[in-house]
Amino acid sequence: MPQAASAAAPSRLKKHRTISLTNLSVGTIGNVLEWYDFGLYGYLAPMIAGLFFPSTDKIASLLGAYAGFAIGFMMRPIGGVILGHLGDRVGRQSVLVTSVVMMGLATTMVGLLPTYQQIGFWAPVLLLAVRLFQGFSVGGEFTGSVSYLVETAPTHRRGFAGSFANFGSTGGYLLAAGVAALTVLLVGHHAARGWVWRVPFLAGGVLAVMAYLVRSRLTDTSYEPDCVMKDAELPIRQAFRRSSKVMVLATLFTWGYGVADYLTLVFLPTFAAKFGAISDSVALELVTVTQLFVLLLIPVSGWLTDHLILRRTWLIASFGALLVLALPFFAMAQEAMPAFAIAQVISGLLLGASMGGAPAMLSEQFRSEYRLSGYSLTFNVGLGIGGGTAPLIATALIGLTGFKLAAGAYLLVGCAMSVAALWMLEDRGRQPLR
Repeated sequence: MPQAASAAAPSRLKKHRTISLTNLSVGTIGNVLEWYDFGLYGYLAPMIAGLFFPSTDKIASLLGAYAGFAIGFMMRPIGGVILGHLGDRVGRQSVLVTSVVMMGLATTMVGLLPTYQQIGFWAPVLLLAVRLFQGFSVGGEFTGSVSYLVETAPTHRRGFAGSFANFGSTGGYLLAAGVAALTVLLVGHHAARGWVWRVPFLAGGVLAVMAYLVRSRLTDTSYEPDCVMKDAELPIRQAFRRSSKVMVLATLFTWGYGVADYLTLVFLPTFAAKFGAISDSVALELVTVTQLFVLLLIPVSGWLTDHLILRRTWLIASFGALLVLALPFFAMAQEAMPAFAIAQVISGLLLGASMGGAPAMLSEQFRSEYRLSGYSLTFNVGLGIGGGTAPLIATALIGLTGFKLAAGAYLLVGCAMSVAALWMLEDRGRQPLR
């Protein structure tokens, strides 16, 4: 490629000496909103099934609701590419504002949609359309906020700063779980199906307004693209041409990361309730407590990768431990409460350890002029599709083989994939951003 073309998209990265609390809040609040809204749909899926997908077959009704959940994951790579392009060509603030506006509008719309009883066939159609909108916005939110957090932090604080994206997403899921549970507890399941089920979604709209006000007033926007020629090479094409190896390895890493995420914090409690000796409610209570511990561990592990241990080494150790313990964890989940509690908490903490250093590790792999495009595509394909399909694949493996620990075997394979990819990636945690 000619020299002029390779330099067609010059950019500036500001140098920072301290972490701003404002910057941390900007990167965190959007993820709280995005994952509150995204998680709320999952937690209230049984209720949504009866309202929008009525059927004499309860399983068919629930499948319809979860289809809406899956559609959101399918849209993430598309949203990641488009919003990533916007962030690389226009600036990070454009993505940070666009994503929260889109998610806020979509969540408010869910709270206002008429049900199947009111408009019939069009109710589920409109709901699925809104879910496409939500999935699109999620595709750019997490990677956009990570890029912003890492770029506005000094070199020796990038791990800690980047961890706040996962701090926000975990906090959003916990908030969604609490609000959903409180709604049903206060008014009863039958009453909640009347109109009160709308309140948690409308509350997401209020949270979106707060996020918009914070982000729209940004003065420190980190990466600033200079004037870009109209015929300049697309950022995503630059990512594939200049960092093809990184694109492949980052996708493999995030695929295994997604498998570990969804099998330890989503599927393991379901597995324990189905094949073990505990109830659904107890399993969910324990995983909620585990997520509280994970929430506290995330920024600590991010700090550790800044000061005490290289990010790649820390991540290999975390996923290596999950790999070794994958089968024992699922074996323990079939036992009584104490054994399952140990498996759930330890697996969650190992995952939480990786959630602290992974955001900075991944964003540091790409150059500033195509960072958001490359990061968004690899992350959303790996974590979105790989992670989103993990419970389904684990369940299918158990059904096909009759081997209950097949889910643990899939977790082992996913962790091995992440370890191998990390081994071949370069650790740039102590180097200046490019």
